[in-house]
Amino acid sequence: MAQQNTPEFDYNSTRNKLILSEYGRNVQNMVKYIVALPTKEERNRYAQVVIDLMGFLNPHLRDVADFKHKLWDHLHIISDYKIDVDSPYPKPSPEAIHLKPQPLRYPHQRIKYKHYGKTIELMIEKAKSIDDADRKRHMVQAIANFMKMAYVQWNKDSVSDESILADLYALSGGTLKLEENINLNRVEFRPIQNNSNNNQNNRGRNQNNNQNNRGRSNQNNNQNNRSNNNNNQNNRNRNNGGAKKY
Repeated sequence: MAQQNTPEFDYNSTRNKLILSEYGRNVQNMVKYIVALPTKEERNRYAQVVIDLMGFLNPHLRDVADFKHKLWDHLHIISDYKIDVDSPYPKPSPEAIHLKPQPLRYPHQRIKYKHYGKTIELMIEKAKSIDDADRKRHMVQAIANFMKMAYVQWNKDSVSDESILADLYALSGGTLKLEENINLNRVEFRPIQNNSNNNQNNRGRNQNNNQNNRGRSNQNNNQNNRSNNNNNQNNRNRNNGGAKKY
């Protein structure tokens, strides 16, 4: 008995890895076919067809600036940088594609009063360098008002002007202060109402509306029933009065 040959199944695990999965395996096979073409004229013609197909498969790239350049870069990447065509854009290099950005460095500056922030310290240093007395006074008062607002937002509590002016004096190294008769802007902490309270109020309003609607509905039904009873009684009276005796 002849031995039957079992068909070979094509699994994804046995296939080559997709370089750019958003274009699919068919596009990758097309690019592989273009790479093996003997003449550059054929490669250029087929490459333009594949570029149009790649743009059709990924329409979101049309919103990207210079999306044609990106498509040609993807074509070179899919070919593993082996395709030899006349590209309208410079051929990308593997080093530039896989270049990793420098790690982001976070500032490690010591802030004396965190609820005021680093910006207040910079503003104080700027105010210290102002020579015009009137302009410097307005600048210091604006800084103090901002410090009061920042304090209330951070601590969720009210604060006196004396405390803000004392912090301003300490942050400036004893060089900035306001006159005693100047008051800062009034800033109050207003807590946000809890959503549960709003929901309870809405439920109470809805219940009252439902009860009112039921009361109106019952009242209308009773009035209709009374009207129907009166009409039936009148009809019976007419029938009894209109009957003739023989």
